[in-house]
Amino acid sequence: MLEGDRTDLSMRRIDVIGIGLGVFLLGGGLYVAFRIAGLDGLSAGIWSQVIFVAGLVGWVATYLFRVVTSNMTYGQQLKNYEDAVLQKRLDEMTPDQWAELEAKLAAAKDAENEPPSP
Repeated sequence: MLEGDRTDLSMRRIDVIGIGLGVFLLGGGLYVAFRIAGLDGLSAGIWSQVIFVAGLVGWVATYLFRVVTSNMTYGQQLKNYEDAVLQKRLDEMTPDQWAELEAKLAAAKDAENEPPSP
């Protein structure tokens, strides 16, 4: 895969350094903004930290949500692989095998819709 042709969500070392620098500068910017807004140094530092902790808690919550719903890169890759394997198996089936599979599916659907016996 060419460097410019990146379709995955992986990060390079420079990406991580850039994000870290951006967060560092954002923290300093928040502190300065609170100081300009009239807060003393201690209050400005506390409020900038409150905002960052709230952001961190929000980020962790989104991560945990993706873990619980299996909406992560590995889970998606596994689902794509399983779908591809199933599609390949279906493509390789003969017409007789298709008919047998359809009969089994119809029987299973009929058994599911049948009312339970007393």
